[in-house]
Amino acid sequence: MKIICIGRNYAKHIEELRNERPKEPVIFMKPDSAVVPKGNPLFLPDFSDEVHYETELVLRINRLGKHIPVEKAHQYYDAIGLGIDVTARDVQRQLKAKGLPWEKAKAFDFSAVVSREFIPVDAFDDLNDIDFSLKINGKAVQQGNSEHMLWKFDELVAYVSKFFTLRTGDLIFTGTPEGVGRLERDMILEGFIGDKSMFKIRVK
Repeated sequence: MKIICIGRNYAKHIEELRNERPKEPVIFMKPDSAVVPKGNPLFLPDFSDEVHYETELVLRINRLGKHIPVEKAHQYYDAIGLGIDVTARDVQRQLKAKGLPWEKAKAFDFSAVVSREFIPVDAFDDLNDIDFSLKINGKAVQQGNSEHMLWKFDELVAYVSKFFTLRTGDLIFTGTPEGVGRLERDMILEGFIGDKSMFKIRVK
């Protein structure tokens, strides 16, 4: 299982981090060791003083695919979950300033929270109108809707498959909206798709 992440897929998030708007999807990856094991807390790494949350809808790939046409891309994912792309923002800034890859800031151990369950795609009325949110200690801090994605689900699957063979069980993190922020120990993070709680995890 591999985790493929899409950066800069929401315009307001691009603005809040003062990044350049890309002309095509920005791709980076996390290894399977990035996933926080079920039932475990989210441990902050000791090499960063500024770890951020980035809440994202996550596609679950359900079949083998390569060079997938956009019009057939919907056949290659069967469910949608919720995740957090945990980011060492201070490390990322240092790497970006030197023109270096982001892996140390994005792909370290336990840098991916993934919901305990996924919702079948046919349970949604419209995949381009999915509300999702993150609460910290009961207060909403991030809210998004798939309508605001620069590249929609099918476009992402087709684009990613140009470069990487997709396999059953692979996950695609589809980008985060505005509202990212700093994580502190003892925070309780709860993520929602609509009104449905998808995960609840403590920061350690």
